[in-house]
Amino acid sequence: MTALVLSAGGMYGAYQAGAWKELADVFRPDLVVGASIGALTGWAIAGGCEPEELIARWLHLEGASNYRWKIPRRLSQGVLDTAPLRCVIRNLHDSFRPKIGYGVVLTDLFQLRPRVFRGSEVTWLHLAASTAVAGLFDQVRIDGRLYTDGGLLASVPLWAAVELGATRALVIDVLPEPPGLVAKTFVSGMRRLSRFREPVHWDLEVIRLTPTRLLGSPWEAIAWSRRNAERWIEAGQRDAAAMKHSIENCFERQ
Repeated sequence: MTALVLSAGGMYGAYQAGAWKELADVFRPDLVVGASIGALTGWAIAGGCEPEELIARWLHLEGASNYRWKIPRRLSQGVLDTAPLRCVIRNLHDSFRPKIGYGVVLTDLFQLRPRVFRGSEVTWLHLAASTAVAGLFDQVRIDGRLYTDGGLLASVPLWAAVELGATRALVIDVLPEPPGLVAKTFVSGMRRLSRFREPVHWDLEVIRLTPTRLLGSPWEAIAWSRRNAERWIEAGQRDAAAMKHSIENCFERQ
């Protein structure tokens, strides 16, 4: 089984949309797995969203990151009001249904363990939870459990793709490292506290597509701007075009 695996990375996810626009005609996965922003991009791709529509959605997110600061009243709340972002997520969920295998990774906040949900069990709340950056966004309660950002413990959910049956994978990783010292320190601390250790799958055939450096500043990873979206979409297309022949040759052997 061939998987498309999409990383966390906030607004850097525009890179994933650009890469998919370049690769959609030569790479046809059986399964799409995503964490955080990769869960949203992956939901659209698994649901048959045309590359041009995916690009258009990325270029018209003016309301999604129109954040207002707020004072959290509970530990599970963040300092940013993400109601507009949740509306975008709900619209995305309502617009598509997976036509191929799909998995989204969430992190159980109290157990500090990742969990993968699949296909028809995924609601818009699962997508919102996977993007719920701890400390900034409100955490999401589902069936009595509190969930946070799906990329917290592993920004690339390759382990989840294997769990769902993948034997080969194309990874589009827009987050080669956490953006900024605060994020690095927080993520490093959470991963030390967690008992989860990402397994190494030596027999898994993997091709990775990733930018050579961070795409932008920590704030740019959170706050959408059309200029950044256009720039990162172009970067994704350019990098994917450079690898397109290799990707096509590798995955045509199915």
